[in-house]
Amino acid sequence: MKSVELVKDVPAYIRSMYTENHFMNTFGVHIDEIKCGHVVVSIKLDPAKHFNHRDICHGGVMLALADSVLGVTGASVGAAVATLNFSMNFIKGVHEPTTLYVHSSIKHHGHSTMVIEAELTDSDKHLIGTILTTMFIGDRFKEIPAKW
Repeated sequence: MKSVELVKDVPAYIRSMYTENHFMNTFGVHIDEIKCGHVVVSIKLDPAKHFNHRDICHGGVMLALADSVLGVTGASVGAAVATLNFSMNFIKGVHEPTTLYVHSSIKHHGHSTMVIEAELTDSDKHLIGTILTTMFIGDRFKEIPAKW
């Protein structure tokens, strides 16, 4: 069996995996922080692109940002994941241009499933929403250690 060399700089390697992610690039989603089992992504809101007809940030933008953190969070422990279940509670509307952040954390890492919790905040650290997801672990990134 051929051994796989583990990546030394996991955050840089994962960022390189997502450089060609058309969705994240089109919407302006940035990967701000990658730690083992914890990730932060953000988006700088542009009212012309991200606000709805009532001049508030569209819920779909917030959902898309929240969903963007999940694959990166799985990859941070070497897991290639797909969303099985996604639940988001909207706490507060966003009426002004700001940067939104999603902070994720793995709460369960089993053989075939992973549970990730996350919080959506604005640049003033106001809680905008909470997220709870169950992910299917379909494969492993053998070059990324499960703990680092």
